[in-house]
Amino acid sequence: MEIRIGIKHSPRELTFESDSTPDEVRAIIDTAISEKQSFLTLTDAKQREYYVATKSISYIEFGGETSRKVGFIN
Repeated sequence: MEIRIGIKHSPRELTFESDSTPDEVRAIIDTAISEKQSFLTLTDAKQREYYVATKSISYIEFGGETSRKVGFIN
């Protein structure tokens, strides 16, 4: 699943692939916000960790399964 996180005052978003389900990621986000944690910690499909300041999050978007396209588009 693709996850996109919009960061306040940043023209770019953080985008990465995760093996977690949307419900698992929502639970992590809800816990971080409800417990007023300074940082949200997420792990991508390659086991890299991302720390995002909870006060800097403007939006989080969950995408569907992504598949790599093969070939050329004319």
